[in-house]
Amino acid sequence: MALIEIRNLWKEYGSQVVLEQLNKTVHEGEFVTIVGASGCGKTTFLKLLLGTESPSRGQLLLDGEPMVAEPGEERGIVFQRYSVFPHMTVLDNVVLSSELKSSPFLGRLFGKARKEAEKSSIEMIEAVGLGHALRKYPHELSGGMQQRLALAQSLIKRPRILLLDEPFGALDPGIRADMHQLVLSLWREHKLTIFMITHDIKEGFYLGTRLWVFDKHRVDPQAPNAYGAQITYDLPVDRSAQKTAEKIVSPTQIKLAVGAA
Repeated sequence: MALIEIRNLWKEYGSQVVLEQLNKTVHEGEFVTIVGASGCGKTTFLKLLLGTESPSRGQLLLDGEPMVAEPGEERGIVFQRYSVFPHMTVLDNVVLSSELKSSPFLGRLFGKARKEAEKSSIEMIEAVGLGHALRKYPHELSGGMQQRLALAQSLIKRPRILLLDEPFGALDPGIRADMHQLVLSLWREHKLTIFMITHDIKEGFYLGTRLWVFDKHRVDPQAPNAYGAQITYDLPVDRSAQKTAEKIVSPTQIKLAVGAA
């Protein structure tokens, strides 16, 4: 059975159609990278997967059942802007995620449960390369280190699905390359299913096992909001088939599809 099924999915806000007629199947362990022009509905799609938005029409299924229309433990997310608590240390940021998972009403753990949460949090922090910064605060960390912390926050909940919304867009090229290796390592180790938005086509080909291009098939200059984006290309780009995938659709075609990307 597929992990995620997208069946004739639409998202509309009043008369504005953002997404239309999305039909895809994603299996566990796939790494789907998503490109497309700004404003074409990529982040809206991620919100549908996260559960903070609901489909206007169609179905979004997880393990064959309708996806719960609210964020759950099986889905983690990392944004481009660092979603960490500035008044808490690295360790406390990750422990809090464990506390909210284990004690959603109190948001606190005590005694043995607290020690176990700290132990697992330290292991995750070390896994993302921040073991030397346990007692530091976010303002003392570089951008790349803050993104590592955001990853630790999400992964400590042991999600099955990880959603990445341009997580490396603000990072310098060298740091970005380090984060690529980290994400690939975490993807393999934790057997994650990942959906990642990027404006970098090369990054999309390098990281993903599939690359989706979001674009509008139909455009009416007199009614720009009448039609929504669809997944116009779905390219298999595993490591061995990467060159083949790039030949299916030329880089020029993809650049035209993603516009300013």
